Formats: sequence, structure tokens, C-alpha cells
Amino acid sequence: AVVSTQSTGQYARSINYSASTPLAEEHFLNGLQLMPEFVTLEQERALLREVDPKLLRRKYVKGHWDAAIVLFREMEKQSWTAENQATIDQMVAAVFNGPSDCQATTHVLDLSPDGHIKPHIDSIKFCGALVSGLSLLSDCVMRFEMGEHRVDVVLPRRSLYVMGRDIRYRYTHEILASPACVNGEVVERGRRVTVMKRSLEHDHVNEFL
Repeated sequence: AVVSTQSTGQYARSINYSASTPLAEEHFLNGLQLMPEFVTLEQERALLREVDPKLLRRKYVKGHWDAAIVLFREMEKQSWTAENQATIDQMVAAVFNGPSDCQATTHVLDLSPDGHIKPHIDSIKFCGALVSGLSLLSDCVMRFEMGEHRVDVVLPRRSLYVMGRDIRYRYTHEILASPACVNGEVVERGRRVTVMKRSLEHDHVNEFL
């Protein structure tokens, strides 16, 4: 199916997804917000100028501590330049009630063009009800799966996604290896950097704004 996103205003445009069952589609539409073109090219460049000096000095790691990620490097950011802090604030304002509702640190994940993220559910020990990610440098395909119920969705470069509700807690999610295809659209993923903000670890009751 190809439908319009549930978002409005500047984020209203079509998104490409495919659902295996009506229930999967219902959970997807109720549990995932996707905001295409959330940041500009210049905002993307500015974020990368700040994180790349550290990321590019590191080699891609073949395995994650929980075996969920293949060929990645990552970092935690406590503070940003004023220019990039404005982008982080924009992200927080779109997802949370305020800065006090999300973790103070920002997680930055750099996935190799040859890497992928295996099916997993983010541990409730480390994050709460909402998980958000700003996709930089490349489009990718994310898959959500719960038994026979599956959804594949294209996450465009510079889009912001927010996972909550059943999609967050009951479905595994993964980033498919490249190339991946959704409704005939072939996605050749390059290097992908994701800037992530999450709810507080103990907060498992927040709903979408």
C-alpha cells in the first residue's frame, strides 16, 4: 500500500509501505509517525560536521553487544554546537512534551553500507515508550514483524520516525540489508547515520502528541 502519512502541515506527503495483514497495517498506522524532510540539507551537513570527526576515526564493528547490529560504529552526545542544538531541540519538540521527557544524551548510530540491523525490540531497561530517529545520508527500509504480521516501510533520508504503542513493544524492528524493495521501489542504502532520542527509561505510558 502507498498512503499519506498521518502527520500534517509541512510533513504531509506520501510514504511507501507494505503490510502483510490488516492488523499489521492498523498497528503500523497507529504506532509509527514518519515525518519526511524533517531537516534541511544544511542541517544534515552541520550534524555530520560535528559527529564525523569522531565517527570516522573508528572502524566499523562487526557485532553489537546484544548481537542486533552488524557493521556499525556509535557514540553518545551530551552536548552540541548552538547550531546543532537547535536541530536537536526541533526534534525533541516534535516528539516529546519537553526536554524533561526524554533522555539527556543523544545516541548516534553509524551503519555501514554493508551492514544491517537484526530484528529486535529495544529493551525497556534502556528506553521508554517512544523511540525516535533522524535518518541521515541515505534512505533505508525498516521492517516491523510480529509473527505473520509484517510491515516494510521506506525511511527517506532526512526523515524523522517515531515508534510507539504496539510497534514499539510487540513488533521487532530491523534495518534490512541493501538492496531492499518495497512495492517495486528498490532502495540501495549507503552509509546511514541515525540521530536518536528516546523516552526516559522508566516512562512507559506516554502517547504520541
